[in-house]
Amino acid sequence: MKRFIMLLAGLLFSGLALAAININTATQQELEALNGIGPVKAQAIIDHRKANGPFKSIEQLKDVKGVGDATFDKIKGDVSVSGATTPAAKAAAPAVPMKAEAPKAPAAAPTAPAAPMKAEAPKAPAAAPAAPAAPMKAEAPKAPAMSDKDKAAMDAKAAKDDKAAKAKSAKDEKAAKDKAAKDEKAAKDKAAKDEKAAKDKAAADAKKSDTAKK
Repeated sequence: MKRFIMLLAGLLFSGLALAAININTATQQELEALNGIGPVKAQAIIDHRKANGPFKSIEQLKDVKGVGDATFDKIKGDVSVSGATTPAAKAAAPAVPMKAEAPKAPAAAPTAPAAPMKAEAPKAPAAAPAAPAAPMKAEAPKAPAMSDKDKAAMDAKAAKDDKAAKAKSAKDEKAAKDKAAKDEKAAKDKAAKDEKAAKDKAAADAKKSDTAKK
């Protein structure tokens, strides 16, 4: 198996050695197949040859922006300035040798016999019958209709209460007016008294001032 893998790798590397990319005729996709050349560098190579004419030697690739010595060393064996372009497919990773198949696990041991089923528990006795519904209570007797006499007495009481409420309201209103009038009179008397006291004080102050001048 190892010999087969080594032979396959040798054929692959020999195919890579025969591959060559003509940098004067290669397309962008063909240039991108080179190791270390991406879309930007491939486009830069195409732009350089359009602007400056065909490459005369592969060393002129170093003049392309982005292609330095390190990149040139990677691709110098895979490029040329003449001949047909024969791009090589990128080398695939070597196949991992197949591991020997692990021995199959022994068959599972036979399952233990099922345990005997337990006897069913006796069912609970049925629920006792519901108690009979209690008898409905007799309706309370309706109040007797009001007599004309009682109705007249109620109306009279309502009229009396209304009259008393109006009399109280009128009394409260008169008391409020009397209080307002009394407060207004007291305020006027106080204002007049204060005004007289102010005049008397002003007169006394003026007299005192005249005496002091003399």
